[in-house]
Parts: sequence; C-alpha cells; structure tokens
Amino acid sequence: MLSWAARGTVYSQSLSPETQVSLVTVGPGTELYSGFGHSVLWFSDPLTGMDKAYSYGTFSFETGNFYIKFLRGTLPYTISVAPLAPQAAYWQAENRSIKQQILNLSAQQKEKLYQYLETNYLPENREYQYKFFYDNCATRLGLAVQAACGDSLNYPGYPGEKRSFREWIDQYAYVQNPWADFGMDLAIGAPSDEEATAIQATFLPDNLSEAFNAASIKTDSSNVPLVQTERILFEATAVAYEEVFTPRNFFWALALLVVAYTVWQLKTNRINILLDKILFTICGLMGWFILLLWFGTNHGVTTFNFDILWAFPFWIPIIFMISKNSRPVWFQYFLVFYGFLLLCATSILEKHNLVLIPILVMLIARVYYLNNSLSQIPVKKES
Repeated sequence: MLSWAARGTVYSQSLSPETQVSLVTVGPGTELYSGFGHSVLWFSDPLTGMDKAYSYGTFSFETGNFYIKFLRGTLPYTISVAPLAPQAAYWQAENRSIKQQILNLSAQQKEKLYQYLETNYLPENREYQYKFFYDNCATRLGLAVQAACGDSLNYPGYPGEKRSFREWIDQYAYVQNPWADFGMDLAIGAPSDEEATAIQATFLPDNLSEAFNAASIKTDSSNVPLVQTERILFEATAVAYEEVFTPRNFFWALALLVVAYTVWQLKTNRINILLDKILFTICGLMGWFILLLWFGTNHGVTTFNFDILWAFPFWIPIIFMISKNSRPVWFQYFLVFYGFLLLCATSILEKHNLVLIPILVMLIARVYYLNNSLSQIPVKKES
C-alpha cells in the first residue's frame, strides 16, 4: 500500500473549507463481480466544483489473457477517479442502494487523504494485485483514512458478529446467486474458514460502512464520531429471489435419478458403466481444477481445499482403464480407498450449505454398484 507521501508528483488542487469527504457504499448487484457491493471515497466541493469519487475496484475485460489472470489471481486492479453522478445513475439503474456517510475530518486530514489518493492515482502507482478477502476496493479505503488520520483515529473495525470469510460471502451469494455461491465454495479452501477479525471483516463494503459508524476521531477537546452525517441517496427495491433451480434442488433431483437407475441395474443384473464414466470423469476434472487453484494460483484462499476428497483427480485416467469387459486387478482396492475418501468428505458438508449431501449420495451409489459388479467384469490380462 502506498502512503500519501509516496514517490511521484501529485496534482495540486486546494480544498476549500466547504469540501466534503464521504464514504459512498453501493449495495450488491446481480453480476458476480458486483454481488458483494462496492465502496468509493467521494470528494465534493460546491465552491470549486470538485467532484471526485475514488474507486479501487476498476479492472478491464480487455486485459490480455483476462480469464487466465482472473483464475490465477494475477488480474491487475487499479484505482480510478470519476464524477459520482454518472456512476450513481448506473448503480440506480441496476437497482442498487446507495448510501453516503459524510466524514468528520479536519481540513488537514482532508488534505492528507486527498494527497494520499492522488498519489495512489499516479500512473506508476495506481495498479495493484487484488485479493478478494485481504486487499480490495473496501479494505483500501479503510487504510487510506487511517493513513490520513494517524493516531487521532480510533478504528476498531466491524463492530458486529464474528464470522468466517466463507460465512460472510454465504450471507450474500447463497441467497441471491446460489450457483455462484456453490462455485465459490468449491474453489476456496481452508483459509476461508478462518474467523475474520474486526478489521478483516471490512472486506465487505457494508461492513466497512458499519466500521466507519463505529469509529471516532480525537480532536483537541474531545472524541467525535468519524461519520458526521448519513444519507440514503437511493433505496433499492426489494427483490424476491427464485429458489427453484438451485444447486440443492438440482443435485437432489439428479441423486434420486442416479439411485433409481442404480437400483434398477442391480436388480436386473445389468453391466453398463457409461454413467460411471461420465460421473467420475466430471469428478476427476473438478479434482484437477482444484489442484490448479491450489498450486497454480495466487489467490491465497484456494489452498488446502478438501473437496479434493470426493473430486478425486486420479479418476482421470483410472476411469478410462475399466470397461464392462475388463478392469485392472487392483481396481477393487482403489474402490475401497475412494470409499474411505468419501467417508472423510462428510466432514466438509457444512462448507457447501449441505449441497454436498446429494453429490455424495450419487458417488456412494455408483461405487457400491461398481463394487458389486466386479465379479462380472473380467480382470485385464497383462501382456
């Protein structure tokens, strides 16, 4: 993080006594990248016409190898500056609430904060490596105000309940975008289950807003609240989210079909492993993807992902080594080993808001079917 005294020449524009500095908090949007809200610091001055909203959440879809960099956690984010009104109109059109908190800063503190942000906006300084939990558009604003106010600021962080990082994102994604929530739960690992500290919880814009409400500034005579005035600039219309095509409903329906098909195969003594090739190929691909996120990315929260217990990567190539006419001699031992992994995977059920239950039911049913069919599948002869 760059301090306000970082290298470079800062554009000089004096702040009049009428300058207001506000934290503007925007509610969640429908797109995945906007689903957790947004925060900006807004400088406004009716005397000079200043209208600058500083945002640390800017990225470009035109960045070379965009999706590869996004997956690897190396997509560059930048600080940007723009008038607030056009942005507010866009947020309002997306039905996203907008709240303004005017900060109770002295003239010197406003100037320091302004110089800090302008220095960060210099071309050589504005790019940074975004980290969703630890270094994002909300956390950087809290650091900016702390840097400008120094020891005079009492900033304890988010004053509410304690939750893990995963629980915080579930609060947003599980309701409004359950498929995105399932995907994120699948991608992130054990570090996400650590309890976020009061400061770390401000990675969410709503929590940052609450942290500013709980903060205070020390003056010569007393302590005053950091937030002088709070205004609702736009109140979003409540949206009722559909709960039909959710991961839980989808996988339970699929599990019932798989179990029914498995029972039919066992009762009619039919040997057909096409379903197993499809199912365990998907598991293997997901397992290799988890390993890629674990060892090949820089997110910091995709390591130690125990979904690899059920999404076992070595199903690829193992699943292609068997057919209804032949199997490796060691395949039965592999099934016992994988059954043990599925048993261990029950320890992470809560991670997926119990969506993992029907997935495990499907996998256990097919492992049981394969194990019962082994006697009818000849052992592959070694040449």
